[in-house]
Amino acid sequence: MNYLDLTLASVAENLALDEALLLEAEASGSGEILRFWEWPTPTVILGAGSRLTEDVNQLACQADRVAILRRSSGGGTVLLGHGCLCYSLILSYDRHLALREIHSSFRFILGRVRDALADLSPVRQAGPTDLRLELAGTSDLAIAGRKCSGNSQQRKRRFLLHHGTILYAFDAHLVDRYLRLPSRQPDYRLQRKHGEFLTNLPARSCELKSRLMTAWNAETRADSWPRDVVRQLAEEKYSRAEWTRRR
Repeated sequence: MNYLDLTLASVAENLALDEALLLEAEASGSGEILRFWEWPTPTVILGAGSRLTEDVNQLACQADRVAILRRSSGGGTVLLGHGCLCYSLILSYDRHLALREIHSSFRFILGRVRDALADLSPVRQAGPTDLRLELAGTSDLAIAGRKCSGNSQQRKRRFLLHHGTILYAFDAHLVDRYLRLPSRQPDYRLQRKHGEFLTNLPARSCELKSRLMTAWNAETRADSWPRDVVRQLAEEKYSRAEWTRRR
């Protein structure tokens, strides 16, 4: 598998790049890829089917000049910012039978991510408390019932795009200012506010990247990416209010 550690100049371009990699793989069978990117300032990212008015405190975002965009994959609305690593996987269904169905694909992918990062959780200091990294809900990773990774997917006929975030030095209380409590919640959330529900995995970004690259055997840096498609998607889709505000 190839890897691409690349953050482009705008959030719209970064979202466009993930979809462009999926479209390229689907059209040409160009192969699987693991991509990383990070964004330094608070930015709201809606899921493809998320409802803007239900999920986002738009007045707070407007007051603080926090941008709001929408990604191509499903799942809930998230806040990006310093200390949040974004990773993307383009995977062929031929890799494993589990990838052909949504729920089993989350278990397959997150099981591998969990195993790669498991010894970073503070289990040695746990005493009687279980602080192991574990799968939680449909598409989360959590430590002691607190979420440190959220994930979503966009699926095509031959390949899927798996979006994931990993919190490692993130100010979770910022989320309470910019996002409302979601109407649909996993049972393990227990109606907690964002700042009480989210937690960081104690690691540095470079360590997280290295472990994920090893887990997915991503040993070769991608030497190209679909620049023209990224430019078109960023201009015609991800930077347009019609796309962001469609729901």
